[in-house]
Amino acid sequence: MAEHCPRDDQNVKKILITGGCGYLGSTMVPMLLAQGYEVTVYDIFRWGISSLLPVMDNAGLTIVKGDVTDHEKLRPFVEACDGVIHLSAIVGYPACKKEPENAVAINQTSTEFIASILKPTQRMIYASTGSCYGVVTGMCDEESAISPLTLYGETKAAGEMAARAAGGVALRLATVFGSSPRPRTDLLINNLLQLALKLKEFDVYEGHFRRTFLHVKDCARAFIFAMQHYNTMTGQAYNVGHESMNLTKMDVARLIEKSVEGCKITESNEGEDLDKRDYEVSYQKIAKLGYKIEYDVEYGLKEMIKYIPHLNAYETENSKNYQPCQVKK
Repeated sequence: MAEHCPRDDQNVKKILITGGCGYLGSTMVPMLLAQGYEVTVYDIFRWGISSLLPVMDNAGLTIVKGDVTDHEKLRPFVEACDGVIHLSAIVGYPACKKEPENAVAINQTSTEFIASILKPTQRMIYASTGSCYGVVTGMCDEESAISPLTLYGETKAAGEMAARAAGGVALRLATVFGSSPRPRTDLLINNLLQLALKLKEFDVYEGHFRRTFLHVKDCARAFIFAMQHYNTMTGQAYNVGHESMNLTKMDVARLIEKSVEGCKITESNEGEDLDKRDYEVSYQKIAKLGYKIEYDVEYGLKEMIKYIPHLNAYETENSKNYQPCQVKK
């Protein structure tokens, strides 16, 4: 990766990662360990611990079962680290609507707590979201006004504000896709591919809505990049993704049709995205620092086609954080 600003993580040895067993965390933890960091995963293990089994033999890995809403239990682990990657969250507006109290406690209050005890020498990278933007006309960049429309967007925007006020870096993530040690089939591309493999023919609502996407490996790499270039990025928000994956939902459907024989996806007039995610996003700010993506949608489809048809009933149920609703019922 060509770097346009120097690495400044020479004194960063110990990383605390909340939610490290999840879809993104279980992709990121092996990367951090491979780069020589000591990693403490703090997780409630709602979806189990099996996603981290391949790295259990690594002497640099510590596992702690804990809830980020238990602030006094969390405190010593934050105090002991050089940098915290805060991934724990109730993700997406359907899940937040289902668990509103948890959404506020985890997405917002826990972030405010971590930020409040962060020492000036410590680093914090926060998983934010494009859902903070709300309705946007035209190209969206980091200077675009934040106006979230759902509890999910509101809690993540509040968490971002707290993290940045403490000097943290907020990464506003595109919609993530691709294979992970903890699979997810309820994210848009992953879900549409699963439906294509199972149903072959179905309808998608708001197919003209423009969305933007990011492979889970590139997403994980962005957090490590921010940790390693913190002094340049501190206190700021960065969109993470690439302009080449500013796609409508029907653009994604066409790519899936090319990948799945006999698949036909049509657009429905029924259904609504309450976050109103319909915009193009600029990723020039982080790109100018040297961050680049490595994986496109076609790559993600090829890898997921290998395993999605073979998920058993338990794996299928455990690969959803909530029941997706991208298709016409």
